[in-house]
Amino acid sequence: MKLGFIGTGNMGNPMAANLIKAGHQLTVHDLRREATTNLLEMGASWVDSPKEAVQGNEAVFTSLPVPRDVEAVVLGENGILEGASEGSVFFDLSTNSPTMIRRLHGECAARGVTLLDSPVSGGVYGAAAGTLAVMVGGDKAMYDRFKPTLEAIGTHVVYCGDIGNGSVCKICNNLMSMGTGVLLAEALTLGVKAGVDLGILADVINNSSGGSKRLLEKFPRYLFKGNFEPGFATALAAKDVRLATDLGREYGIPMELSNLVDQRHVEAMFRGWGPEDSDAVAKIQEEKSGVQLRLHD
Repeated sequence: MKLGFIGTGNMGNPMAANLIKAGHQLTVHDLRREATTNLLEMGASWVDSPKEAVQGNEAVFTSLPVPRDVEAVVLGENGILEGASEGSVFFDLSTNSPTMIRRLHGECAARGVTLLDSPVSGGVYGAAAGTLAVMVGGDKAMYDRFKPTLEAIGTHVVYCGDIGNGSVCKICNNLMSMGTGVLLAEALTLGVKAGVDLGILADVINNSSGGSKRLLEKFPRYLFKGNFEPGFATALAAKDVRLATDLGREYGIPMELSNLVDQRHVEAMFRGWGPEDSDAVAKIQEEKSGVQLRLHD
């Protein structure tokens, strides 16, 4: 299948690579051509704009940092809608605002273009391994048609319903993940300061009702090693939490705990940790408690 792919950063690049490995012909575009070097070596073709990325392809994928980037790529000069023809299909793999996605869907539909929101979860490790969760909202027939294609990037591809529902699911998931990270940092610093070895405490929690993937998989890769090279950057985590609190306000849902999580991520951003992995947020609790959460081999 001939596909376009726009946005080949930490997540987009390995997803695009897995599409190539699955036998698809890719046309790629990014703000930085060097971000596509490995994909070009794998056989992808470079184009100079999103407009060109959609032309002549059966579908185009975007993987971009923030909603305004997606909006610009779709509606801007030399954007997707300038290059799309009636019947074009567009999957947005970004974590986006449901409200934004639904508005863009209307713009696309007016020109005969089908947009499906298809955010992913699983981080850079899942993107590289092709084991992401993919949450799709939009036209069911188009989802069925392209599900085998999506399975090149994820092992758990789920149809979530109408347009925007994939984004709602992703935002709720990331809110839980970031909130869990903040609460885990409190629980772990409490347990360690009260005298329990961190490794023992983590093992007990992981095998009890408080267990989570954040503690089982992510903290050991990042926080416990003092490794804050970004798997999922703090800036993106902060953006996703804010998307959740904004959505809560839009629908009149009380978000007291979520607002506290938001404040903690804002503080991390003010400290300049935006480019670091989202586990860097736990450093605030470490400072406040006087406990460093590190495991040594």
